[in-house]
Amino acid sequence: MSLIKDLNELVEANIISEDIAGKIQAYYTKKENSSPNKLFIAFGILGALLIGLGIILIIAHNWDSLSKITKSVISFVPLVVGQLICAFVILKKNTNKTWIEASSVFLFFAVGASISLISQIYNIPGNIASYTITWMLLCLPIVYLMKANTIALLYIIGSTFYACELGYWNYPNITPYNYWFLLLLILPSYYFLYKKNPKSNFLIFYNWLIPISLVISLGTVTNNYSEIMFAAYLSLFGIFYLIGNSIYFKEQNLRNNSFLVISSIGSIGMLLSLSFSWYWDNLLKIEFQFNHLKDFTEIIATTILSIGALILLLKNFNKQFIKNSILLEFVFILFILSFFYGLKYSFSVIFINLIIFAIGILTIKKGEQKNHFGILNFGLLIITALVICRFFDTDLSFVIRGLLFVCVGIGFFITNYWMLKKRKANEK
Repeated sequence: MSLIKDLNELVEANIISEDIAGKIQAYYTKKENSSPNKLFIAFGILGALLIGLGIILIIAHNWDSLSKITKSVISFVPLVVGQLICAFVILKKNTNKTWIEASSVFLFFAVGASISLISQIYNIPGNIASYTITWMLLCLPIVYLMKANTIALLYIIGSTFYACELGYWNYPNITPYNYWFLLLLILPSYYFLYKKNPKSNFLIFYNWLIPISLVISLGTVTNNYSEIMFAAYLSLFGIFYLIGNSIYFKEQNLRNNSFLVISSIGSIGMLLSLSFSWYWDNLLKIEFQFNHLKDFTEIIATTILSIGALILLLKNFNKQFIKNSILLEFVFILFILSFFYGLKYSFSVIFINLIIFAIGILTIKKGEQKNHFGILNFGLLIITALVICRFFDTDLSFVIRGLLFVCVGIGFFITNYWMLKKRKANEK
């Protein structure tokens, strides 16, 4: 039923006056006109990408037959055109989100193409990492000048690629410290979008890309003692978990609560890998020697992240917090204690297994209390994953292993059946 028809019925029933009905209609008409069409924005961005790629392909087909001067002029044409379009948008279309995003995307790739072409024409030395950071820094002003969120997302992806190029694919040559500087430069854009439009779809992409970028790039600080980085990662996941349980993210659907999803899966994944004896056996053999500044990078990263996680934990610490806890908030502390104990004794591996089991049980309990099948089954999956890990890590007979799987399967069936029966009873 249309809005106008509803308003006419309300007026005829003397529920609202014609004046109020007119104001309501005017409000929604204005809101509809000012709200950007999400599909149109997506197609605008895609169109800008296709146009840019088409121009590059046309030029590339005839590239070898052109003179150096002609090549140089052509290299700057997309850049100039992109800047002119963006200038037009700022002056005439500064409220049209489709124009803003599409023109910014075109200029973003024009900058990258121009840098690449000029470098190739004049044989300017460099590598993919220097090219990427130059491209990202040159395009950073577009984010704030045009208020273009698509460019911000592309910037995060480019910065992550830069960190991987130096930190992983050229390991152990260079630690990409500049990545953290690049990430800091984009955070104001993230904050401004959160304050201005907390329900924006672009903010959801931010919420996913930033933690994923951090998880990927954190490992690039590793130099000599990768064992220490387990504490850094669990502290990072602890920060994510506490952020994911904040008031803003609690109101989001689970698929939009990236911090909670990434932290839960990441923490459980790391704990499961630590539930094997290989890590603790290696830890007993390590002799830590810190002779150079680069030997301290893992300790510095771990210290910063652990302090940050501890501050957030203390800020949220109360009786209700403890009541709702499933231990994931405290995992980073428990692991740090296990780490120091594991430097001398191998008992820590048993402690880690107990922690995983406790998290699984508490998660099942939380799912039952909230009448939430997703949480309940996540807890059951944790227990199942632990059983599978021990299946490959113990000398138990196949009969006992088979019985363990049968018990877990029965547990899945019984808990879900009981939960479904409870839900139906509450609906009556």
